[in-house]
Amino acid sequence: MLSDVMEDYLKVIYQLQRGTDERIKTSEIAAQLEVTSPTVTSMVEKLEERGLVDRKKYHGVTLTAEGETVAIEVVRHHRLLEAYLTEHLDYDWSEVHEEADRLEHHISEDFEARVAAALDDPAVDPHGSPIPGADLQPPEPPVGDAVTEFEAGDQVVVREVADRDADVLSYLADHGVEPGVELEITEVAPFGMVTAQAAGHDESVSLPTEVARHVRVSSVTEVES
Repeated sequence: MLSDVMEDYLKVIYQLQRGTDERIKTSEIAAQLEVTSPTVTSMVEKLEERGLVDRKKYHGVTLTAEGETVAIEVVRHHRLLEAYLTEHLDYDWSEVHEEADRLEHHISEDFEARVAAALDDPAVDPHGSPIPGADLQPPEPPVGDAVTEFEAGDQVVVREVADRDADVLSYLADHGVEPGVELEITEVAPFGMVTAQAAGHDESVSLPTEVARHVRVSSVTEVES
């Protein structure tokens, strides 16, 4: 049996590994989990002893095949729980992340299967993030690009909002920035601020770079083709 903390480390390493071929540095894990680098080093050594990570001193870590399977299962639990909380228990999408964090380590396989069936096996969670399948194979890479990659005048569709900060999600929802919504990018400031307007909303929304980079979108023409 793995502890909740061990599973949290594996999940974070998995998420940091997505989209890169580089090893994950101790400092990156520490920043995500808000712990010290020595704390990360100690835990990584324990995970290495269990065959869950491959560590090269001073070069970082990667998940082994077994470690990746564990991480994917935790991610599946988390995202299914987020979907269930929003669809069946009337949670706002800004509230579900912390609840799912608490529950993801403790549900049985039977409970997981019942949740998936109740939701008709959804492909994505409320934030647009892909939910791994029951076979625990890695899901496809995230769809779309950060909204910062587009220009003023572009028409795009929101695919995923990766930021889980409750205040940020509430702000985005108030301005209509949610998965599936069309946006018109009205301005891209030289210092990185992106201003956009959601279909059906009178007011535009300004997104600083640290928020905008978590909003993944695709061009409307790409979605329609």
